[in-house]
Amino acid sequence: MTSVKTYTSPTSTAKSVLQHVKYEHMIAGITGGVASTLILHPLDLIKIRFAVCDGRSPTPQYDGLRNAVTTIFRQEGLRGLYKGVTPNVWGSGSAWGFYFLFYNSIKTWVQGGNSKTPLGPSMHMLLAAQAGVLTLIMTNPVWVVKTRLCLQYSNAKPQAGSGYAGMVDALMTIYRLEGVRGLYRGFVPGMFGVSHGAIQFMAYEEMKTFYNQYKNAPIDAKLGTMEYLGFAATSKLIAASVTYPYQVIRARLQDQYHSYAGSMDCIRQTWRYEGFLGFYKGLTPNLCRVVPATMITFVTYENVWRFVDKIKIQVSETEAK
Repeated sequence: MTSVKTYTSPTSTAKSVLQHVKYEHMIAGITGGVASTLILHPLDLIKIRFAVCDGRSPTPQYDGLRNAVTTIFRQEGLRGLYKGVTPNVWGSGSAWGFYFLFYNSIKTWVQGGNSKTPLGPSMHMLLAAQAGVLTLIMTNPVWVVKTRLCLQYSNAKPQAGSGYAGMVDALMTIYRLEGVRGLYRGFVPGMFGVSHGAIQFMAYEEMKTFYNQYKNAPIDAKLGTMEYLGFAATSKLIAASVTYPYQVIRARLQDQYHSYAGSMDCIRQTWRYEGFLGFYKGLTPNLCRVVPATMITFVTYENVWRFVDKIKIQVSETEAK
C-alpha cells in the first residue's frame, strides 16, 4: 500500500523535491511537444475556430472539417493554417517540458527515489493535477496569445485594439490594453482543465503498470514503440472525451471578438443559445489532432528521455573512472 510522506515545512519539502529534479524530463517533454505541434498545428487552429463559432458573431462559419481546411486555405493561404504556430510551439514545448519535469520530480519524491514503487490510480491523478496547476500558472499567457492569433480573420475586427503583428506584439498589446488579467483570461476553466491531464496521466501510468505486471516485468521497464503509441492514444481519448467542454469555454473567454462576464456567464450563454452540443463544438478536429499529437509527444518523450538519461549515466561513469 502506498504511503504518503508527512509534510514538515514548505522549505524542507521544496528542497526534498528539488533533490529529485531531473532536467532530462524537461528536455524530452519540450522535444515531444514541439514535434507534435509543428506537424499538427492546422488542426489545432481549426478546433479553436469551431469552438468559438456560436452562430451569433460575424466570424467565419464552417460546414465541417474539410470545408474549414479548404476555406482557410483559399482565403488565407497556407500561412493561414499556421496562424498562431509560434506561441503554440512555445506553449506546447514549455507546457510539456514543465509538465513532465514537475510530474516526474514530485512522483520520484513520493516514491522516495525508487521508481519501482507502485502508486495507484488516485496518487497518479493527484500528482498529475499538481503538475498541471504549476504548468498552467507559467504558460497561460502563451495560450491566450495563441488563441488570439489563431482567431485573426481578414474580415473581422476585434472588440478592442487591432490585429497583432506576432507573438511578442500580442503579449505587449494584451498587457497594455487589458493588463495581467488579460494574459490570464481562461485561467479558471483552465484550472478545471487540469483534470484532463490528471485523467490522461493516470490512465497512461496505470496501463503501463498493468502491462508490465502482466509481463512479470518491473513497472518502470522500457516498452516498445507500439505499446507507447497504444497507451498514449487510449489515455488521450478517455481524457479528451470526458473534459472537452472546458476547452470550449476557455477558448471563448480568450476570444477577442466576444465579451463575457466570466466563466459562468459563458457557460450560461453557450447553454442558452446552443444547448448541450455547444460545449462539444470542435471535438472532431480536436480528436483528429490530439490523439496523434499525444502519440507523437509521448513516444518522442519516452525515447528522448531514456536516450538523454543513458548519456548522463555514461558521462557519470566516465568521470568516476
